[in-house]
Amino acid sequence: MATPNYGYEKRQKELAKKKKKEDKLREKQYRKLSPSSDGLAPGDPETDVASLERDPPTVPELPTKNG
Repeated sequence: MATPNYGYEKRQKELAKKKKKEDKLREKQYRKLSPSSDGLAPGDPETDVASLERDPPTVPELPTKNG
């Protein structure tokens, strides 16, 4: 019986990870260059990070034992 070649398997995982990272970066650059019309607008409070930093979402107070 042949022994597993762990070095080959590791290299294949590394290559797949590198390819996925490059694809993700390429997709991110594509989205940055051409805004889509199907998503939310950049000024939309749900997607605008700056508006979240200025107006953080309110969290309801948890009831306490004393009151």
